[in-house]
Parts: sequence; C-alpha cells; structure tokens
Amino acid sequence: MTISAETLDGLQKYDTPTVCNVIELFEVRPRSTGYMDKSIQACYPKLPPMVGYALTSEFRALSPPRGADVYGGMDAQLESIAAMDGPPVIVFQDLDVPSAAATFGEVMCSTYKSFGAAGLITSGTGRDLDQVEVLDFPAFTAGTCCSHGACHILSVNVPVVVGGITIYPNDLLHGDCNGVTTIPDDIASEIPEACAEFMKAESHVIDYVKAGTATSAGFAEARDAMSADVKALGARLRRS
Repeated sequence: MTISAETLDGLQKYDTPTVCNVIELFEVRPRSTGYMDKSIQACYPKLPPMVGYALTSEFRALSPPRGADVYGGMDAQLESIAAMDGPPVIVFQDLDVPSAAATFGEVMCSTYKSFGAAGLITSGTGRDLDQVEVLDFPAFTAGTCCSHGACHILSVNVPVVVGGITIYPNDLLHGDCNGVTTIPDDIASEIPEACAEFMKAESHVIDYVKAGTATSAGFAEARDAMSADVKALGARLRRS
C-alpha cells in the first residue's frame, strides 16, 4: 500500500508514544504488540521522530565471510532503495549472540543517508557515535562496540527479529527517544489527524494541573472530559 508523502510528513510531527496511543484506538492489534522492547535505544534522543519503510538485513561479525567482501552486502541494500515507495529505515538483525562487533559506523551511515535513508536500527551495536551524530542520522541500537570485527551482510529483504518483534520488508516504522513502533499501512493515513485530536483530549488534564489550583474533584472532572473525548475518537476511528 502506497502511503502519501503528506502522511509521512504528518507522522513525523508527533512523538512515538502519541502514535502508539492512537494505534491502540483502532483495535487492530493487541496493545502489547507491534513495538520494539527496551533493548532498542535511541543513540541520539534529541533528534526528531524517524519515519520510513523497513529495508531489512541479516548481519554477522564474529567470523569472516567465505570469499566475499565484508561490505559487499551493501550493494544489494542500495539497489533495493531505488525500488522503495519512500524513505528507507535500514533494519539489521545481528545474528551473533552476543553481538561480536558494531553493525554500523560513520562510513555506512554516511552512505545510507546519501541514498535517502531516514535512519537505522540494529539489534546489535554501533560505533563512531560522535561522527554519526553530526550527520543528524537517527540510529537505534542495543549498545556500542569499538570494532567492526568481520562484519558482513548475509541477506537483504528478509523478515528479521529486532527488539522482540518481527519486522518485514517495507513495514512502516516510527521511532524517537522513546522507542520504535510499526504502523499498520491501512490506518497510517488517519494517524496524523488522530494524533492532533488525541493531544487535544489530553490537554483537558494537562492544562488543568498546570494551572496550579488543582483539586481532586477538579482533576476527576478534567480526566472524565479527556476520557470522553478519547472514547469518542476511538469509536470514530474504528467505524472508519
């Protein structure tokens, strides 16, 4: 399903927790699924939200590849980018457990960004963090490592497991300092507007408690107003 550039831009205006809150209202999946667990952390939490399509790959670094260039797998990745409907997010499953070396560094991230990638996620580790930071290139990892070891990409555009969930090629991803979630394609176009409405509903409570004159009765009233707005939003989204 092709998602418009306008929708992608709209999704980037909202933080990942708000996106997750809205996805829950559609009731298209259990509330405890679809997002990565705490093993995946943002390297640069002050960057704006990352939105793009998963370009998935498997990675190893413990032992050298047999008769192949350690960076050879990048050719298949870069060729795949041209066929994608929007900005890719490079997603690696590190098959070495525990991770033996860094999945990415300055060279790889500079290359991916130049080809239009929106960011990178790995279940393994990264390095060159200072150099990558100046690229303004979102990266999410399970840690850091100083060496690239015998890094090589085994396969591209295959299902991978990262952060406790399966990521399929072209899955729509949204990530920020709070973590990474998938977004079902069939509801993606409705999420930006719904995020704005959800935040408006939350303002009943936020504005009330910030006023500095809160009482338990007043809080209950503000909470009930928020709940009513969220309930009405959810009902409308599910009908659509």
